[in-house]
Amino acid sequence: MDFMNAPIDWLGWTGLHMSAWKLIGLAGALMFGGRWAVQFVASRRHRKPVIPRLFWYMSLIGSAMTLAYFLFSAKQDAVGVVQNLFPSFTAGYSLWLDIRHRG
Repeated sequence: MDFMNAPIDWLGWTGLHMSAWKLIGLAGALMFGGRWAVQFVASRRHRKPVIPRLFWYMSLIGSAMTLAYFLFSAKQDAVGVVQNLFPSFTAGYSLWLDIRHRG
């Protein structure tokens, strides 16, 4: 059995099957979702809609982590792969544009 898909014993008390890949996928989903909190705080500070650079980093890293989960875990879910491919490219391109224009 692949050690990345094997249950993590010390998390057995939760009653949930947790593997290293599942933790990576969950962390990626939290990062991808948490980017909206970053955008909300930045917009509140500026009193107008703002998308900080951290938003794009979190988008790119969160998408990459969840994409890796769907590609390499025992899940092997094509829907999850397709769902995370497009955001990865758009976040990478937007980050590149942001760095190029703002330095």
